[in-house]
Parts: sequence; C-alpha cells; structure tokens
Amino acid sequence: MDLSRILTGLGAALLAAALAPNPAPAPPAGSAPGVPSTRDFGNGPERNEVAATAPAASAGAARAAPLGALPESRWTPGRVGYPRRTDLRVYPENPADKSIKLGLLPYHAIAPRLNALQAASDRVSAEVVGHSALGRDLYLVTVTAPESAAEAARQDRWRALIEDHPRAARRDRALRRGYKTPVWINANIHGDEWEGTDGAMRVIERLAAATDAATRRLLDRTRLYVTVTNNPDGRIAGTRANGAGFDINRDFATDSQPESRAVRDVVIATQPFVMLDEHGYTGTTLIEPATPPHGQNYEYDLYIKHALPNAEGMEAAIRRLGHPETARADIPFRDYQPGDWDDWPPIFTPMYAIYQGAVGHTVEMPLPVNHEAYETLPVEELRRRTSVNTDVVAATIGAALTYADTHRAALLADQIEQFRRGRAGSPSPTVPDGYVAGFGPEDRYSTRFPRAYVIPAGGAQRSPAAAARLVDHLVANDVRVTKARRDFVLGTRGYRAGTYLVDMHQPKRGLANALLEAGRDISALVPQMYDISGWSNRLLWGATVDISATASPPVSGIAVTAASPTGAVTAAKGRDLALTMRDRADVRAVNALLDLGVTLSRTGAATVVVPAAARREAEIVADRYGVRFTAARGPVGTPFTRPVIAAAVSADELFALREMGFEVRTVSTALLNAGAELSDVGTLVVSAGLSYAGLNAAGKAEVDELLARGGVVTRGRTGAAFNAAAGLLPATAVTGRADANGVVSVRNTGAVVGAGSPPHAFVYSPIWFTGTGFTVEQSYAAAPLVAGHWLPTAPGAGGPEQAAGQAAVISGATARGGRAVMFGTEPLFRAHPKGLYAEFARALFWSAS
Repeated sequence: MDLSRILTGLGAALLAAALAPNPAPAPPAGSAPGVPSTRDFGNGPERNEVAATAPAASAGAARAAPLGALPESRWTPGRVGYPRRTDLRVYPENPADKSIKLGLLPYHAIAPRLNALQAASDRVSAEVVGHSALGRDLYLVTVTAPESAAEAARQDRWRALIEDHPRAARRDRALRRGYKTPVWINANIHGDEWEGTDGAMRVIERLAAATDAATRRLLDRTRLYVTVTNNPDGRIAGTRANGAGFDINRDFATDSQPESRAVRDVVIATQPFVMLDEHGYTGTTLIEPATPPHGQNYEYDLYIKHALPNAEGMEAAIRRLGHPETARADIPFRDYQPGDWDDWPPIFTPMYAIYQGAVGHTVEMPLPVNHEAYETLPVEELRRRTSVNTDVVAATIGAALTYADTHRAALLADQIEQFRRGRAGSPSPTVPDGYVAGFGPEDRYSTRFPRAYVIPAGGAQRSPAAAARLVDHLVANDVRVTKARRDFVLGTRGYRAGTYLVDMHQPKRGLANALLEAGRDISALVPQMYDISGWSNRLLWGATVDISATASPPVSGIAVTAASPTGAVTAAKGRDLALTMRDRADVRAVNALLDLGVTLSRTGAATVVVPAAARREAEIVADRYGVRFTAARGPVGTPFTRPVIAAAVSADELFALREMGFEVRTVSTALLNAGAELSDVGTLVVSAGLSYAGLNAAGKAEVDELLARGGVVTRGRTGAAFNAAAGLLPATAVTGRADANGVVSVRNTGAVVGAGSPPHAFVYSPIWFTGTGFTVEQSYAAAPLVAGHWLPTAPGAGGPEQAAGQAAVISGATARGGRAVMFGTEPLFRAHPKGLYAEFARALFWSAS
C-alpha cells in the first residue's frame, strides 16, 4: 500500500472541500436541468452574413507595421523567485463593461483585486504576459509556496531537463521528489463566456488565504498558473471575439493574434501537466476528453489514461454542488458519437496544450447568459445563472488540482515519456481496445512521422520571406530548427549551406508534424466535423518545404532562435528594380513603397517595377519585410497607385487586408443604405454583409457608379450572390456542403491570380463556377481534397468529385464596364493561408486598374 499517495490524495480532497462554493439559490419553478449540451458550429454566420465594421484604429494590425517599428516582444518568466509582486496598472472604471450587469468582475476591477492579493499573501504573484488586440494587459497569476531565486531556478532547470533530456529526467530522484506539479487554467478566452475569470479568482483567493495544513502542503508541491482573462476586449464588450474580431480559440497553429501568442508563451514556459480552458455555455456542463477523430500526432495513450478519469473527477465535483443543473456532465469521449465534439485540429487551446505536454480539457459551463439571454432575461435570473456557472468553474479547477496532486508521479512520468518518444523517434504505440472504458477502433488515429523536414535556402526556395516566416513560427512554438553549416545531399537532392532542418527526433515532434504535414482526408471516417479539418503551414504558408521520409540529414546544424534576414537588392546601382508579388511580404513591401511616395509601375499582374531613383526606399523595405529586389527587365509597365478599397468582408479578411498594408473602408448593406459614399473607391470587396438586392435606391446608385469604373473582388456565397444580382460575370456558382473544408490541390492557369501561385489552396464551404465569358484563373485538381472533410450535399452532388476540374477562381471584364475576380476558395481564412494572400492582392490591384 502506497501510504504517501493516500495522504497526498487526502490533502487534495481537503483542498477540494475548502474550495466548495456557498450554496446557490434554487432555480425558479419550471426550470429544466439536464438539457443536452449544444455547440455552435465553428464557422458561424458572420463569415458571410455580417460585415466587419471595425474602424481602422481598432483592428490590432490595422495596417502593416510602420517602417522602423520594433517587433512585439515575447514573454518569458523572470529569473527570480516567488512571490513576484508586480504593481499592475489600474484601468479607469468603465460602467459599460458587460460583466457588471451579470454581477461579475469587470475588467477594470481585476488589477486592483490582484494588487491587493499580492500585498496580502506571499503565495500570489501576478504579472503581465502580453496585451490584447486593443492594448489591454493580459494577466498571469501564479499561486505557490514562496521560493527563493535559487529554488525557482532549480525548478526551471528541472523543467528544461524533462523536455530536453527526458531519459536523464526519468532517472533524477531529486526531480521526482522536488519538481512542483504545474497546473494551468485559461479563463475567458471567449469574451462573452465570463465566469471562468470569476471562478478562477475564487480559487486564487481561497488558496491565498487558507491556513490549513493541506493547502500549505499542496502549494509546497504545486504551482497553479491562471491566465485570468485571455480576452479582456471581448469581456468588456460582451463579444466572443477579441478586439480585432478573431476567435482566439481558433488561432493556434496560426498565432495571428496577440492573445493567442501570449498564452502560447505561457504554456511553453510553464509546461503544465494538466490544463483547463473554461468556456460556456452548453446547457449541461461539458468536460473533455473529446470524440474522435483524435489528432493523429498525439501520444494519445498518455493523454486519455489521465483525461478520462480527470473528467470523471470533475463531473463528481460538480455533482456535489447540489444544483439541479449540475447533476451530471457530458463527457464527449464517453457520451457522444464520433465527430460530435472532436479534438482533431491544433487550433483549440487544450488541443494545442496536448502537444506541449499537458492533459488538456475544455470545460463548458452549463447556463447561458450571453446573446439573447443577456438581453432578455431578468437580471436576477442572469445572476443566479452566473452564480451556478462560477461554482462549476471553481469546482472543476478544484477537482483538477486534486487529480494533478494525487497523480503527480504518473503525470510527471508520462510527460517525460511523451518527450522521450519524440527525441528518440520511437513509434507511437498502438492503443488496444478497452485501454480505457469505451476506447475502440473508432478512437485509433496515428501517423508515421517523417525523419525530417527540409526548408531550402537560396534559389531552391520559392519565397525566402515565407521560409523565414515559417521558421520563426516553428521556433516560437518550441519546435527545434537548425541551420545547415555546409552544403549537403539528402537522397537525390542537393541543398545549400543555410538550409533549415526540422529533425523529427525532437521532444515536440507531434506539434512539428501537426504544423508541417499535409494532413489527412477524414471524410469517410466521421459524418461531420465541428471546425476545420485540414490545415498545413507547409502547404499554405508559401515556403518550399521538402520531406525526408527515412533519411537523417547528413550535416551538422546551428540551433536557430530566429530566421536569418532575407531582404536584399541584388541589381546593380542605376538599374530599375523588380519585385514579384508572390507572398504577403511582397505585397506589404509594395504598399510601403507607395506610402513613401514612390512611383511604381506593373508589368503583368505580379511584377512591380521600382525606378532606379528609389533604390534607397527599396533597400529600406527590403530590410523591413525581407523581400528581394532584382534587376528589372523589359518595359517599365503601367504606373499604378494603391487602390482605395471598400470592403464588405468578415473580420479576419479585414485584418488580412490591413496586414498587407491596404487602405480599407468597411461597408455593408446598412452603411450604404445610410449614405456611405464610394466616389473615391477603386475596388469593392464583397464576402459578407452586402446584398445588392437589399440596397435602397441611393445605395444602389452609389454601387452602380463604382461598378461602371472600378473593380470588384468577391469571395464565397455572399460574393457569388452579389455577382449574380449585379449582373457582373456570366458565371453560375455551384456550392459544396456548407461545412466542407480543407486543403485542396489546384491548377493555376490564369495570368492574374493563377500565375506563380502555389499548387494548393484552402476551402471552407467550397464553390466552383460554370459557364463561359470569363477567364479561369485557378481550377480544382482531378482529385482536389488533400486533407480535410468534404462530403457531398446529396448523392452525386456538391462533393469533391463534382468540383474536380471545375473553376475555383475566375476573372474578367464585367457587363458594367469594370473588372471582377471571384474566389470560390478562402485565401484569407482566419489569417492562416499566408502563402495565398498575394493571389488576393494581385486581384485587387488588377481589378482597380
């Protein structure tokens, strides 16, 4: 009998009891507990129905960063002990904070509360780990027993040993005895799912003040980390999205938003054994693990052996609350059908955390208080619900702490084993049926890891700037990258010194492969998926990346902390310069030159000519954006200016357009009907929130005037409907299934979008075009779906077989006298497919000319 484990479990049980909430008021007569959990689909109506209206100053990266701007700094923990008392800045009181109506903690009250806790308790440390899209502080709270600087440094060394030298960590007896169990709680990532913050604060306050021996012992051997609100912009405004209109819980694998980058840095620095992401609202409390398909790059045996019993412990904890609405929980792995609540993509915080060594769980509070409920329910009922939800959050955190403390030895051993398998290149074991209750063939997903990925240098690289961006992204996510010291041959290909190598014998090989592999067509395996099913930073980010299936690169390398500079002006002085728009960086450079007042011309849709007199400006933007200017050849081309763009688009597309440096004015049906003017606009972009049929006479006249002289670029169903109603291109749009999505193969044939574009694209709700009287810029390949989930809408209709060979992007002169480009793909989707941005930019410049 292991007496120490019994005592550890007893202490944790006493902690859980200490965290138990005060009894909440009973629900009103007629309420119905036990309503089945519900979930909104990942790609909501805002993608096509709601036009973004963010003013230019409020959209995070409203424009490309100005020349000379310093890059955003990454958070790393300080080399000091605990407590780490930080005097957090206090924000002015904001009576418009949506939390107030619910009786919850408004954002402006969080810093004063944390400052007071730090002053009152030597167990609480608070620090700022980043800033929101609108510049608000993001707080990390650490609760643990005091540590000297030397003790904290020893914890850091042990944490590094676990990842970098897992075999040595496994043998280290002092580490096994003294390493503090790290547990991370992420709260309020969706701004209008508030109570994660309040429940976490309840736990922090009780741990700070508790005087019992069980709590003291727990904090001697545990560090609890809490990101108190991951989305302060949304918390204040009562929106799911952040201040740039992004769902942060879809941004991992992309890291386009400062909030996701901040918690990425937190999970890497803290390397938790267990993490909870507190969400709402599903009618019944929901606690992961999830249904299949499971991410094929997980070490799933090491995850599910803890995730299921931990979830069941959290279920027992909420049941003990005694609320009718918390009599049970839904655990998708146990209770749902495949595809109903999956953990396939690494875009969600808990799924990303699994790749960083954690047992990650989404927890969904039961009782809705947002959307219609916020507007229509009496305040008394709203506050009753938030009280129950806050209890659920505190109970699940307490239960997770109990599990982590009771099973600390096994969690430590299994995190070490995850990293050991990666470093050794060991195959992931086949998990047998019955490994945990309910595990069967439908849960068995795995992959074969390649030996290495190779990112070529020199002329073999399609876009040096894209390659550098990809390398920096990998390194920021704690994927190990080296740079070859000399030329080498791998297989039958030769590579230059300076080539980047991702040796897949590394601790976090699962994350490396999840980001770089093509993915998998899972259409036949599950009937539906919640969110995206295909992504690939290798195929969609614009860089050339080769795969070595079995051979180890025969060259030593230098560890990379940042990609080498790629910008250059290679033409002789006195020569005109040329820049080909193949990548987002090229577009940013072009718009930066236009901002500097340089007169540019264009030869074809892609090549921009810079006069020799502007060489100094070219050198500045080459250095800033990593682009390469070569000597111009042939005619100078046609002069052009940066178009003024009116955009009825989704928030992610608005972000991407401004990220490329375009001047964008947001419009919609409502704004045009209210008198918005388009007289100085060169191109109208339509993908969300603009209906030509819905325009009044004044709005239609404004649009008609633009259509007669300017350009139109459309995307998706809303764009296709606008084209048909306005009578622009004689194309018929055929729509695939609304939730179909993934990476597709394409054939590039047109001179505007197609020329020089990558052979892959991304689709969500795919569209293809039939008819004549237009140019096919890009078409779906004979077998289009590379990775993702795309089923037909009906037998023989709407599937990838029907899309094969059909036009995916078209261009042409419109019946109104202007130019139009129509996208059936998603080149700007959630700012992820960065290698496709230039396609859209070329369409904008061409249509405006």
